[in-house]
Formats: sequence, structure tokens, C-alpha cells
Amino acid sequence: MRLLRTLSACACIAASLLLAACHSMPDQSASSATAGAVTLDSLAIPVSAEENRAVSFTNKRSAFYYTQTHRNDHPEHAYFRGFNIAGRRVFSDYWLIVAGAALDPQTATVIVRPDALIRTYPQGVTETLRLFDGQDVIEVAVDGAKGDVTLQLSGDTVTHVHSGQGIDEYTATQAGDSSAVDHIVVGRSGNRFLIAVGSSREAARTLHDRAVASAPAWQDARSERLAAVINDDHYLSSDDPRLTEALRWIQLTTDALVTRQRGDGIYAGLPWFNEYWGRDSFISLPGATLVTGHFEEARAILASFAEFQDLDRFSRFYGRLPNIVKPGSIDYHTTDGTPRWVIALRDYVRYTGDRTIVAELYPNVTASIEGALANFTDASGYLVHADNETWMDARREPDKVSYSPRSTRANDVQALWYEQLRAGAEFATALGDRESATRWSAAADRLRSQFAHDFLDPATGRMADHLDAREVPNLQLRPNLLFSLQLLDQPDDAARAARQAWEALVYPWGVATLDQGDPGFHPYHLAPGYYHKDAAYHNGAVWPWLNGIAIQRMIEMGQVDLAWQLFANTNEIALTRGVVGGLPENLDAYPHPGESAPRLTGTYLQGWSNAEQLRVWYQGFLGIQPDLERGVIRLAPRLPSAVGDVKFKSRIGAGVLHASYERFDRGRRYTWRLQGQLARLDLDIVPFERHSFSAAAGDTLMVEQTTDSLIVHRVGVGGGEHERVTLAPSPARRELQARFDAILAGTEFAKPGVAAAHPAMQQSRTP
Repeated sequence: MRLLRTLSACACIAASLLLAACHSMPDQSASSATAGAVTLDSLAIPVSAEENRAVSFTNKRSAFYYTQTHRNDHPEHAYFRGFNIAGRRVFSDYWLIVAGAALDPQTATVIVRPDALIRTYPQGVTETLRLFDGQDVIEVAVDGAKGDVTLQLSGDTVTHVHSGQGIDEYTATQAGDSSAVDHIVVGRSGNRFLIAVGSSREAARTLHDRAVASAPAWQDARSERLAAVINDDHYLSSDDPRLTEALRWIQLTTDALVTRQRGDGIYAGLPWFNEYWGRDSFISLPGATLVTGHFEEARAILASFAEFQDLDRFSRFYGRLPNIVKPGSIDYHTTDGTPRWVIALRDYVRYTGDRTIVAELYPNVTASIEGALANFTDASGYLVHADNETWMDARREPDKVSYSPRSTRANDVQALWYEQLRAGAEFATALGDRESATRWSAAADRLRSQFAHDFLDPATGRMADHLDAREVPNLQLRPNLLFSLQLLDQPDDAARAARQAWEALVYPWGVATLDQGDPGFHPYHLAPGYYHKDAAYHNGAVWPWLNGIAIQRMIEMGQVDLAWQLFANTNEIALTRGVVGGLPENLDAYPHPGESAPRLTGTYLQGWSNAEQLRVWYQGFLGIQPDLERGVIRLAPRLPSAVGDVKFKSRIGAGVLHASYERFDRGRRYTWRLQGQLARLDLDIVPFERHSFSAAAGDTLMVEQTTDSLIVHRVGVGGGEHERVTLAPSPARRELQARFDAILAGTEFAKPGVAAAHPAMQQSRTP
């Protein structure tokens, strides 16, 4: 009897603890206005004159403003400083003149917020630069000035044409195109200078007058929207301030690239790719819109691109989606953009459960697959392409010869084609198109059945980067193989290939595009005295977007701490180098002599670099992997030893998943509460047995992980325990992990060699 009383008391205590834990979870209704919400001001980053970092804002439509905090001296980006609209450089800079003397930004103390650049000058004057959503208007607020204040535009495109009644008017003409004229009005309202740009003098004046009346409301609306990006259903916090700050900033700078310029899309990168690229958009879409819960934007982007698909059955590009969509032109010369669109559509459905879009866009899916089967597959069923139709697309001018030829069957393209066929078959099945589902599934199975035979070299274990026109494997070691590991039948082969790629290509600062042992390797992206930068673009230059797949593969193979090192190093780039809060397109593979870190190159803010960092955090480390097409949310956390406590919310389907991960002395505790959405919660924590729980809306899943067991409680809305399960380690999963550990033990980052020893540095190039 005493034992029964004791057990009953323990059960009551356990139930109380469960109920308390449920109530401690962040409330779905919490908004950016509630206590504890993240403010934009809390994310302010000070920048010194020595750092002189890039700062960038967009208006979420077709304009961006770029500058450096103290002086515009970047060898490539400074040309684009100032205000740009749809590829047009409007003006380069402005001068603030106080009491007859121009303020010098080099003397200012600078902080950068997600919504503003703030400079404070020794004279006590504070300058605050902002943009507004959807408006071709820049605001420059001036506080603390003594004496008259004026603002003058500067740049090689602008001409001052008129002053009067407190207004200055300019025109901006593009080099070599006198017909493209922007009209600019600069006026003052209180402490605010407002710079408005229009297609005519009247349009600019009208916009300026609207700004005078509406700028305070526009400012509030933008600030509230930006705050909501990192609060509400997108909230994230951790006990590591650097991790939290980096992820919040990356989410905000990624949001700036999701725009409405020509339809809905994602800028590939700034300053020179303020346009939509097919492959870039759909590499970026999961990290930019799905893991962050911006489903409406994701749907609009998918539908918008479908409108540009080539549906001419007599065209050789029938079924392809465009490579580039920008004002005035569309280009279809890409192989990988189309399968990535289909895969992104599948990802969207998995996150949202939105089946209506499948019926809406199924004709586009059908055209994409049937066009490829008719025009771009070989006798073996592989997807064929030209040298420059993969993502490694740089060509030499003027003869258009590819710098990194990958014709005719690249390994990553085959992996994408395989997933396109599988996704198409899923859609066909859902819509009752059994004939297409059967045929497309058979094509996918055929490809997979022969891939290892054709691409894996038995002597070296190296995967071919591509098969050439004679079906000869090209064994250059490139990172593209990381996208293709799921096509290998044997996990050991995949692990060995992953190790080869990591140790040859993955530096602590990112993934290079070619093994340094290859004679075509270029240690620096920019080496103007030796070669054109495009020669190095895919032959040595580091691309941070590739970090996502490299990290993902190591997480999948249980090497979480190694993967974390690359992830954490990438976060530090966003916090301390380059554009404030974002990631660049490229880095050099090697630091220059006398320098401790490689230089950042390419665009200062690249969409897929940012997006892949977000994707791999949410899907890889946090392990949130929805598949609402099957009614499942996979919960597969893989936190490294360096990370302690994390709280976050993820929008999934019609609801929100609230989560808390905590570390304690014997292991970890995980708590997930699903609100507003029915789903099965598939718990997947290595090395334990997997288990699926049917969760009603409002249910909470609580897990305590120790070395030997997982103790799982499913708790209802009122706190009552509905289910309790103890999961033991799986012998099969332990055995597989032991094999991975044995193959990957001691895996190290690639180390820079001697730059001067590479053949690329022993040539000379005439400018």
C-alpha cells in the first residue's frame, strides 16, 4: 500500500511537471509588441572606420540602396553605391552640409540597424538613412544640427536642374542611354530630407508630396514588419548571443531580397544581380521562405516563375523555366533551374499542405518533365546539357568557351533530375494521373539503378563530376558530388566520398569549387595580374551557399560537431565582415600573404548564401522537417555539443510548432507543442528507435534524452498525459553510425597550400 501511494505521488508530481513545462512554452499569440520580443534596436551593430563595412537596404520592390559606413572604396561595389532601381544607377551619394561645411562620414561613429544606417558626427549631428517598403523614396533624418542644413546629391549619373520653394530637382541619365531618365526631387519636412524618384518630373513631385505626408506612417509600418520577421511565428532565441544575433540578422537581410520587381521573386544578389535567377530562386526558396514561415511569398514566387515557362511545344527549350528574369529580358539557358522549381514546389507542399497549388501548376510540372524526356535525355535516361548550363556557368569572352566545362551529364544535375521525376510522380499520384506517375517513377528508378556504376570510380572511390559526350567519367573533385550522395546504394561509399570532398574542398571559411591538387585550381577569386576573375569563379573560389549541403551531409552522417564549426564560422562572417548582417557570394580559397582570413568577393549580399545558412539551421540542427502531404512532421534534432538551450517557433501548415531544447547534466530535453495543425510527430533521435505519435492540435511532445534511453510523454491541452513511451537505442542505427564514425574519424578541414605554386599563379594576363 505504501508503494502504491508512493507511485501515485510520483505520478502526480510528474503530471505537475509536465503541465508546468507545457505552460512554459512560448505562446502562439505572442506578437512583436509583447514583453520579451526582439527589437530592431537590440540588433544594432557598431562599425568602426577601420572595418568600413557595407550596408544595404531594399524597398522590397525594385530598388536598393548600398553604401559603406565610412568611405566608398570597394574596388567593385563602389560603382553601385547609392540608390539603384531595376538595374539603373540613380545617384551615387549625397552630401550633408551643415553651417556651410560638409559632414565627413569618415569621422562618424556608426551603428547599423536592420532598418537604418545611423552616423553621429563629432559636431554632434546625427544622420539616419532609411528606405520604405514599396516606395522609391529615401529618407535622411538630421538631428542635432546647429545652423542651416542642406543635402546635395552626387554621382556621375545626376544633373541638378532646378531649385525653388525648398525643393531641388535632378535628373539621372544612364551611361550610353539618354532615353532612360529618372527624375529626382529632394525636399525637407521638419528634420527629414526626402528623396523621391519618378519616371517624370510630375511623378517625382507627386511621390515627394506623398512622402511628406506619409513618411512617419511608412517608417512605422516598415519597422513593424521587420520586427515581425524575427518575432511572432518566426521567433528564435538561444543561450548563445552570437548564434541568436547572427540568425536574426541573416533572416532580415534575406527578407530584403524577397521582392516584387517583375512578378514575385528573390534577388540573386546585390549589387549586380538585382534580378531573378531560376536556379538561385529555388535554391534559396526553402531557406528564404519555408523554414521562416513566409508561405504566401513562397506560393507567389512559384506561381510567378511558372508564368515564364517556355510552353511552346516546337521550342527546344519546351518545359524549361527561365534562368534569368529581369526587366526587358528572359533567358532559358539553364538545366538545373527547372528541376529545382519542381523540387521547391514539393517542398512548399510539404511545409503547407496546400494541395490546391498542385492542381494549379500540374500542367507546368508535366511540361517540365515531358520536355526534358523529349529533348534532353540520353539513351540511359540521364539529363543532358551544354557546358555552361549547370550552376557552374562562367564563360570566357568573347568566344563563349566555358571556364569549367561540365558537359554532358553533371552529377548534381542527375540528382536534381531524379528528384524532379520523383516529385512529379508524387503530384501525378495525388491527382490520379497513374500513367504519368508510373512512367516517371520508372525513369527515376532506372537512373538510380545505374548511377553508381557510371559515376563511382571503383579504384579511388571518387565520384565523377560528370560524364562527357563520349561517356567518359571526369574525375575532377568538385563539391557537386555532395548533392548526389543519395544516388549511391551503399552508405559507406557515400561516407568515403563525403570525406574526400570535405578534406579537399571544405575550408574553415567555406566550400571551394575545385580541389587544390587540380592543375586548374585558382587560389584567389580576384588576381587581375594573372587571370580573369571568371576563370577562378568555379575553379577554386569559395561559395558559401555550398556550405549548406556540406553541413547537411555531415549532420546526416552523425558528424555534428564538425559541421557546426563551419556553420559557426559562417555566422561570424555575417556579424563581423562584409555587408552588415549578411553573407557574400564568394571568398578566396586562400588568404593573401600576410592576411589571416580570405577576402570576401563577388556580390556583397547573396540570396542563396543566406538562405542555405537558414535552411540547414532549421532542417539540419533543429531537425524540423515537415511533410504535410503525408501528414507528418519529422522531429530530428542534431544539436552540437557547443549549443545549449534553444527556443523557437516554426510555422507549419495552418499552425505553429513551439519548441524548446534544453541541456541538462545527463543529456537533453526537447519539448514541442503543435498548435492549429493536426499531424503525426515522427520522432527521430539517433541512435534511438524512431517512433510516430498522432498529435491533435495543442498536444505537446516532451522528450528526455540520456545516453541509454528516450523517455517520451505526449500531453494534451489540459496537461493530461495521453501517451508515455520509452525508446531504446536501435542496434541497426548504432551499427550504421559506427561505420560512419570509422570512415569519417579524424576528418579535417582543407588547408591552404602555397598560392605561388599553382599553375594559375604562374601565368600573366594583359589587362
